[in-house]
Amino acid sequence: MDPVFEKLNPVPAVERPDLMAESTFQALELIPQAQVFEIDPELSETESVCQTFDLPHDIMGNAVLVMGKREGEVRQCCCMSLANRRVDVNGFVRKQLNVRKASFAPMELAVESSGMEYGAITPVGLSSDWPVWIDESLRDVPWLIVGSGVRHGKLIVPGASLLNLPGVQLMEGLTSPVSVD
Repeated sequence: MDPVFEKLNPVPAVERPDLMAESTFQALELIPQAQVFEIDPELSETESVCQTFDLPHDIMGNAVLVMGKREGEVRQCCCMSLANRRVDVNGFVRKQLNVRKASFAPMELAVESSGMEYGAITPVGLSSDWPVWIDESLRDVPWLIVGSGVRHGKLIVPGASLLNLPGVQLMEGLTSPVSVD
């Protein structure tokens, strides 16, 4: 693992179930090399993690739950991207979901349907009700920080390992680069 992660004091994720949502812990068999570290819940947002630990945005993964309706049918997905990329919700995702308007899932619905805390949602252990779309850029990241389902923990996983999760699709064109200072 890259030395940049040493300051986070990660441990094998299977040793600290208290730092993950129950469903995330149960999904670890699919990513056995996962590490976890404890974090102040007030600092769990991506930007705070990067600033506090002097980490680059290109090792931070963000999951967003997106939904829309078509003829009364709710269509939804979890979009996973790097922090230095933006999910194209109004273009790519809307077209792939085949809805007129796509938007982020409301906080209460996201929390209830995922069983995870807002700001800590992760594709690791996410309900099969949420197909997971992984941006192509994640595949090549050797180690990636993602949510653990609770705000007081973060997972460190190989980027390509996310492709081992059920319901995951690698999506080319899901995101575009953003300028992150």
